[in-house]
Amino acid sequence: MNAKSTSGTPLAVRAMDLSPRSKPSSYPEPFASRMTKREKRALGEAFGLSNFGVNLTRLAPGGESALLHCHTKQEEFVYILEGAPTLVTDKGEADLEPGMCAGFPAQGLAHQLVNRTKTDVVYLEIGDRSSGDQGSYPNDDIAATLGPDGNWKFTHKDGSPY
Repeated sequence: MNAKSTSGTPLAVRAMDLSPRSKPSSYPEPFASRMTKREKRALGEAFGLSNFGVNLTRLAPGGESALLHCHTKQEEFVYILEGAPTLVTDKGEADLEPGMCAGFPAQGLAHQLVNRTKTDVVYLEIGDRSSGDQGSYPNDDIAATLGPDGNWKFTHKDGSPY
């Protein structure tokens, strides 16, 4: 059951009642196809949140949360609900389980979650939307800049477009 306010914005919803994003990734190819085993439900958008995002994310076996990356301004936090993902960073790896969480400050470790198991992983991810943020990807020839429109612009590391 979903409860709505008088303005039509929901007061509360069942997270699984929200539709998953129609496009699994905004990365250009050849990176977007690596995200096909990831499904995100944008929980924060259902309530009109704009300063930070909240996603309920499911990774099928073999899935990745994102490319290994870090941000110049944005911070991220994940809380594991189901399954046992591996947290991969540029300083090592850690096996996670339900009830565990991890946080990534701006200019911190490059990070990603990968599902190396045979069952789905489900987690909450929360991140701010600091303008002027840039993403760097130590293992891939890609760079990202958050545009004033709130969309990511991707280039090769040398600045040439995809």
